[in-house]
Amino acid sequence: MSEDSAHDSVLRTEITAFRGFNRFYTRFIGILGESLLETGFSLTEARILYELATRGTSNASEIAQTLGVDPAYLSRVLTRFETADLLRRTRSKQDARRAELSLTRRGKTLFRKLNSLSEAQALQTLEPLSLAERQRMIAAMGTIESLLLSRPKQDGAVAQDKAAPRFILRAPLPGDYGLVVSREGALYAQEYGFDASFEALVARIVADFVDHLQPARERCWIAEKDGRHAGHIFLVQHPKQKHTAKLRLLLVEPEARGCGVGAALVAACIAFAREAGYRKVTLWTQSILGAARQIYTRSGFTLVAEQDNFQFGKQLTSQTWELEL
Repeated sequence: MSEDSAHDSVLRTEITAFRGFNRFYTRFIGILGESLLETGFSLTEARILYELATRGTSNASEIAQTLGVDPAYLSRVLTRFETADLLRRTRSKQDARRAELSLTRRGKTLFRKLNSLSEAQALQTLEPLSLAERQRMIAAMGTIESLLLSRPKQDGAVAQDKAAPRFILRAPLPGDYGLVVSREGALYAQEYGFDASFEALVARIVADFVDHLQPARERCWIAEKDGRHAGHIFLVQHPKQKHTAKLRLLLVEPEARGCGVGAALVAACIAFAREAGYRKVTLWTQSILGAARQIYTRSGFTLVAEQDNFQFGKQLTSQTWELEL
């Protein structure tokens, strides 16, 4: 057999396997989507609702680009949402020609219902698997996504879907909490000169989270890029305010910066806070953390208080930011 014939034979085998997986996954996604039929929404409509809920405010062109849906189809869906009192359109203050989209109270309630349904479906799929099996599956998903996003086009350029992240957000696994403390202590010492008292504070925050975790109200997300730790964030209930959540310990590793990891972590917190029924999210940070403050501003947070103090071996200005949900 010639080299070309052997190559063609291998390629045909790979094509058969590729198509077989596509058929399996299409059936699998179809099964997951069946439960949505009872709500009157398709998978695509549920994804549009998800984008509206997690973005806070958006516009039609942004959603069309993110989801890759036909603008005319999206327009019909948005009109249907508006007729059903799920969606509100307001004229943009920056551009009077553009309408800003946001969910009404009824829309937010529906989103929480659909999101809970999706969470239950994911749990039903993942729960029967062992920890090792879940890790293998999530890693395989990340590999598929990474390879397809970096595939070359016919002109030799790299085809990258800007709407799709090159990283994943997942729940913490054994060893992650210790890594959070280690990376916080090392990175803030390296970049800002914080002393060991900061690492001690992080250790107490993480230990308190683990010891008193309320799964329905609190959560930690680990960002992973190319199989490596890319960042993390925590959302916890305010100890004195039942309807207020606290965003804590946002960190993005240096090699993962600039690809949306920080914004995605904050967006995950906000979406979960809305789903959990919180009315406000608050956070405490330092003025020298410029990149983090930019993310908070773009996410809708407002600076409400500042205080000069000496902490972590440095003269700092602490800040409190809030977001009304």
